[in-house]
Amino acid sequence: MSAPLPLSARLPIYLRLMRLDKPIGILLLMWPTLWALWLAADGFPPLHLIAIFTLGTVLMRSAGCVINDYADRDFDGHVERTKNRPLATRAIGTREALLLATALSLVSFLLILPLRPIVLWLSLPALFLAASYPFMKRFFAIPQAYLGIAFGFGIPMGFAAVQGEVPAIAWWLLLGNIFWTVAYDTEYAMVDRPDDLKIGIKTSAITFGRFDVAAVMLCYAIAFTLFAAVGFAAGRGAFYFAGLLGACGIAGYHYTLIRGRERAPCFKAFLHNNWVGASIFAGIVGDYIVFPAV
Repeated sequence: MSAPLPLSARLPIYLRLMRLDKPIGILLLMWPTLWALWLAADGFPPLHLIAIFTLGTVLMRSAGCVINDYADRDFDGHVERTKNRPLATRAIGTREALLLATALSLVSFLLILPLRPIVLWLSLPALFLAASYPFMKRFFAIPQAYLGIAFGFGIPMGFAAVQGEVPAIAWWLLLGNIFWTVAYDTEYAMVDRPDDLKIGIKTSAITFGRFDVAAVMLCYAIAFTLFAAVGFAAGRGAFYFAGLLGACGIAGYHYTLIRGRERAPCFKAFLHNNWVGASIFAGIVGDYIVFPAV
């Protein structure tokens, strides 16, 4: 039996397993959380909440990646894009990976202990969603919708942290995030569709079939319509809707990338969704600066 790797050698493996070298997932999880904090606070939220939710997002996304790779360890080796992941290559053991995911989740939970009790209660379904999503691909035709709930659960938690409750506007924002997630993660799934068909994993790209491009654009349209409704309900002004209009323009550019259904442009479109989230966030922040809540 070979000697166990020293920590200095395992640390780079941990970082790859947590996908800290690929921050797009953190950003796509971060933007909706920041939207929620700013809208809930009617402007600039308390700094300690920004810090807690930012670090918590990084930790929970990292834990989710570890759990995802644990669930897919026997599949990833058959997919071109994921064949070199640590669990697929057996560079790290399953027990060690689960311990890492547990430690990340525990630290994330400790971060929110000083917050309102409702935030602690909401963290339980958030943890369940993060841990169960990787297994949805076994039987759920559109697991991306489930991912949208998991990736958007920082929205009700953010409102709860600021206001002590989760108003209706938070759930509408979460619903919009679900449709946005289905849009961008279908672009992601279009990259792996040939491999996923071979190994029997279900994705929205497979479920939508030849209507995949139309479905992506429809999901963008529904998401932006819901975000616009949230803006009206929150009494937001021109800057908010300018940010949303910018996001619409970016989504239109994505159509030019995905219509050919080629792997590289589809992956580029997925990565580019960071700018969709950033555009909406810039609109929210700018709007509260120019039109502060009264």
